[in-house]
Amino acid sequence: EVQLVESGGGLVQPGGSLRLSCAASGFIFSVYRMKWVRQAPGKGLEWVAEISSNGGSTTYADSVKGRFTISRDNAKNTLYLQMNSLNPEDTAVYYCAKWNRNPEGQGTQVTVSS
Repeated sequence: EVQLVESGGGLVQPGGSLRLSCAASGFIFSVYRMKWVRQAPGKGLEWVAEISSNGGSTTYADSVKGRFTISRDNAKNTLYLQMNSLNPEDTAVYYCAKWNRNPEGQGTQVTVSS
């Protein structure tokens, strides 16, 4: 059974940082391209970032480029999202997923507010 468990969210002030983690199990994590997506209140899913299976290639949405960094540790079956210079528009539930699938986990809430 595929399991993706996101963690690391919370309440942070504008300009702050958070590091999200996604623990994967039930599939061969190291062969899959992975992504982070988010859903803000009242809005649809927004693609945030994607990383190749070996971590050598990454792509980002324009809205987060230069502020967010996606990475992975295949030995630990874990995907990460380092988020810096957060602003209120980043408030959302963040999910990890395989590159071609919708989110399967519960996500982690990120709230940026003073």
